[in-house]
Amino acid sequence: MADKIVRVLSIQSHVVSGYVGNKSACFPLQVLGFEVDTINSVQFSNHTGYKHYKGQVLDDTQLGDLIDGLKSNGIDYYSHLLTGYIGSASFLQKVKSVVEHLKTVNPNLIYVCDPVMGDNGKMYVPEELLPVYRKDIIPLADIITPNQYEAELLSEQKIKNEEDAVAVMEWFHKQGVKTVVLSSTDLGSESELLGMASSMINGSQNRLNVHIPRLPANFTGTGDLFAALLLGWMHHTHNNLKKAVENTLNTMQAILRRTLDMAKVEAGTDSSLTVRHLELKLVQSLNDIQNPKSKVKATVLDN
Repeated sequence: MADKIVRVLSIQSHVVSGYVGNKSACFPLQVLGFEVDTINSVQFSNHTGYKHYKGQVLDDTQLGDLIDGLKSNGIDYYSHLLTGYIGSASFLQKVKSVVEHLKTVNPNLIYVCDPVMGDNGKMYVPEELLPVYRKDIIPLADIITPNQYEAELLSEQKIKNEEDAVAVMEWFHKQGVKTVVLSSTDLGSESELLGMASSMINGSQNRLNVHIPRLPANFTGTGDLFAALLLGWMHHTHNNLKKAVENTLNTMQAILRRTLDMAKVEAGTDSSLTVRHLELKLVQSLNDIQNPKSKVKATVLDN
């Protein structure tokens, strides 16, 4: 699909079984024509929603070693950088130096930051990550994809209505972020989530909102998938925010509906759905990743 080789370095979590982090992001990006190199901030047997998990956590020194290895071989040129779950402040500080280095190798590098910190009013990473994101990471990001809770933490502003959401997106623009997508907010209804987005590129601003059908299940890895798809479609649509968000969400809806349908079949009529049943069905959704059907439509807002 790409008119030239596009190469992504994705730094986030990894699981042996299931789909979160790099396992959720890598395949869709490859399907969309990207070369993908991965660094696993953690390597676990499965995601932490299961009763048990085992594995290892990469530290900042080990991250530096991997980058040094790429650098010494001259294979540290990337068109895009994607970061997701990071569990320690020292590792996140090292990510800052990685971003700065990669932008010296390619000044046109696009950095997509998914600031994974928490949801539903609760942080699930150490609190000391927040000031690092605010001071060091956000000003380096070109595209950012927080949920409402993460956007409120970072901007130190509450979102109670759409005007508040616009103000928060403006805060990110003032930090230097070109494209802000609030992947989900609490401003929707029982049947729909409301997403909002804003881009400020080459002096031209676009804002939009989008109503996203809710599905009756809790999925894991959706934020990682969202950020990867948005990266892919922002590239392929030449930063057309409306088309990129629509393609991203239409792919998401197709994957989640397929996941839910297959989970129900696998579980049977007499059993409740488990986290294992609800692992994302990415491989089975290859056609939906390549060619999303146009169902969810975004609405362009007046600036």
